[in-house]
Formats: sequence, C-alpha cells, structure tokens
Amino acid sequence: MRIIEFGREKPECILLIHPSMVTWDYFENVIPLLKEHYHLLIPALPGYDLKDDSHFCSVEQTASQLADELLQKGIRELKAVYGCSMGGSIVLRMAADGTVKAQNYIMDGGITPYQLPWLLTRFIALRDFAMMALGKLGGEKLVVKAFSSTRYSEEDLKYVAAIFRHCTYRTLWNTFDSCNNYQMPKETMRFSGKMYYWYAEKERRAREWDLKYMKKFVPDTVFKSFAGMDHGDMALFYPEKMAQEFLKL
Repeated sequence: MRIIEFGREKPECILLIHPSMVTWDYFENVIPLLKEHYHLLIPALPGYDLKDDSHFCSVEQTASQLADELLQKGIRELKAVYGCSMGGSIVLRMAADGTVKAQNYIMDGGITPYQLPWLLTRFIALRDFAMMALGKLGGEKLVVKAFSSTRYSEEDLKYVAAIFRHCTYRTLWNTFDSCNNYQMPKETMRFSGKMYYWYAEKERRAREWDLKYMKKFVPDTVFKSFAGMDHGDMALFYPEKMAQEFLKL
C-alpha cells in the first residue's frame, strides 16, 4: 500500500483515509492548508490506487495493513485519523483494533456495520453492487447523482469515470459488502482517544442507522453536523472549513 506524505518535518501526524470511488488525491484541496501544521499521511487504498492492479479486500484487512505500515514508519500514535464514508469504516475498525493509537478519531459520514438479518444484507450488497457495476459500464453520472445532490463538473465526472474503469468488479463487490458488514465488537466500546462523527446536513436521513449505531456502541461519540453540505463534500468543496476543524483539535 502506498502512503503519500506531506509536511514530514512536523511533529504531529494526521492520517487521512479517502472514500470509495476516489483515490488519495481526493484530499488535494485540503493538503496545502494542513501540511503547514501537520505531517500528513494519505494512503492510496488497495483497489483504488491507479498505479497498481490491487483489489480492495475488506475493511478489516485494510485497517490492519494501514496499522502495520504506520508501525514500520515508527508511528505508534497519531494526532488524528480521519476517514470519509468507506474511510470512516476503516477509522472505526482501527480504533477497535487499537494497534496504532490516535488522540482523535473522525468519521465523516462513516459507514457502520448493518444490524440486519444476513439475508437482507445480501440483498443490499447486491443492490449496491449493481449500482456500481452500472457506473463501470458508463453510467457514472447516474451513480454520482444517486449518492449526492451536489452538482459535479464535467472534469469531476471524467475523474469518476476513470476510477470506475480502473476498479475491478471484485473491488466493487468487496467495497460495499465489507463496508456494510465488517466485523466489530458487539458490546459498548470506549477508546483512549476521542471519537467524532461528522455528517453533512443534506445526508442526515441517509446516516440515520449510522448515528444510531454510534450512539449505541460508542456512546462517548461527539456528533457534529455541517450545514449546506452533502456526503463527501467537505474535502472537495470546503477545504478551509475542514482545515479549521482540524486546527480546533
């Protein structure tokens, strides 16, 4: 797994984990604002690295691999670990594993495991996979519209199309199956660092199950809503706001 770094001379480290259907440069707008304050570590997750032919396997495996990569770099504690959507799932799993500690864990619209019967989770996984397969076949505009009300430029859509072409069907299936069903402890969890759950105002209804999960299993979670935004918007369209939130930590 490649980890791209900025601000290496800074003492405090922040790990930024991107969502699905993008790669590490999802954070390109916020990097210039944060690298002056922090040592940034940004992984190009397996299956979403345009420089290799890897597959995304699971949230659990990715979280474990990321922790191993950090330990190899001599990093055992982070100022913060942030993840959006699928990245938020990886944040939660890393917090539960506890291999690398963080002072702050931030899930931005993060996906939590479904608390549903197994058969129903299969149906949902098939539905989501079918939507992603449509994107791979050239329907990326429909897929983007289904997940967000934000209007994307033609350049943005070309970027999404390139990601779809790169991703294998195996990566697409594993992404949604694992994000919806990754393994977590069934009891109340408390971590050494603070857990935050950020969500966009326009995705509030879509995150209902995730908010309930965090309230039930991670009761110390601090929730924060961001007005005017939709799922995944912050790093792309509101980088100044995102940088401010990190500096508040």
